[in-house]
Amino acid sequence: MSSKKILLLSTYDAQSHRYWRSQLVSQFPAHQWEILTLKDRYFAWRMGGNALNLKADYDQLLSMQYDVLIATSMTDLSTLLGLYPQLAALPKHLYFHENQFAYPKNKNQQGLLEIQMRSIYSALAADFLWFNSNYNRSSFIAGVKQLIQQMPDGIPSDLIQSFIAKSSILPVLIDNDCKPLANKTASKKRIEVVWNHRWEHDKGPEILLEVMRQCVNKDHIKFHIIGQQFRSTPTAMQKIIENHRSQCLTLGYIETRAQYIKTLQQADVVLSTAHHDFQGISMLEAAACGCLPVAPNRLVYPELYPLTNLYPSTPLKPQTEAHAILQILTDLNQLNHRLSSCNWHQCKPLYEQFFQ
Repeated sequence: MSSKKILLLSTYDAQSHRYWRSQLVSQFPAHQWEILTLKDRYFAWRMGGNALNLKADYDQLLSMQYDVLIATSMTDLSTLLGLYPQLAALPKHLYFHENQFAYPKNKNQQGLLEIQMRSIYSALAADFLWFNSNYNRSSFIAGVKQLIQQMPDGIPSDLIQSFIAKSSILPVLIDNDCKPLANKTASKKRIEVVWNHRWEHDKGPEILLEVMRQCVNKDHIKFHIIGQQFRSTPTAMQKIIENHRSQCLTLGYIETRAQYIKTLQQADVVLSTAHHDFQGISMLEAAACGCLPVAPNRLVYPELYPLTNLYPSTPLKPQTEAHAILQILTDLNQLNHRLSSCNWHQCKPLYEQFFQ
């Protein structure tokens, strides 16, 4: 494969986006990479103004010649191509870590329609659309279809079909350091459960809190409550800190990658209580490290994990979901460790499509 000069744009460079792009570069070092990023803050402004932000920070680099353009779906690609016409001639790949149609409803969110329309324009401008899961793609297509049905006129008749035709599934692949301990010994006396998600409302902290309440007298079940934290801590997480610290072997963000992997390798179960996940990298990492995945029967999880590992989805009833989770934790033998392939050893050829 000949070396190419690649422009990669990550215009809301969140942790999972950094994870993806850094591995992409490390797995294909023969290419010349120009990585332009914008910080993951001021969400509404970043979504509305990232083409302007890119011009302010990287005007000279955007004016150079490249062979391939790869952009995350947060990028206002249509505006950017208007500002830098030479980029329009390149093969243009738009990578969807998420889409703006499938997030849980948030009454405080402003400008959602504008953000959704901008993602439609970007998808129109791109030559290839890549989604990290089928759930991501299908919810995007369904969301676009629902939106345009509300519009009075002026919608291209082939819009949906054109998106389907140029879209493919390409998961974020997990790091090769995610592997189980070779000499791990199973303990029947204690179950260690990892909850390794962002400490935010869309990850279902109320359900996690209810699980811990129902486990308060079960000394054989202990927790590692880890994951990225932010300035504002959800009330449920604050209650866990105040009232359930004694049930935790780890409580708080783990700073080093090595210690994080070690914690996953030593645990038995990785738990999701999420109301939103387009792929769930943290779950896949833990499962690759040897944890048995336990997740709700919703979102992306049915395409990744066996039905035996999924508990019934009743997100508006935390007590009910917590009870279902406890039922699984009482008999781990019923769980299956069969996983979808999301590692570089098996799936690297999929990514070579970017460069062909």
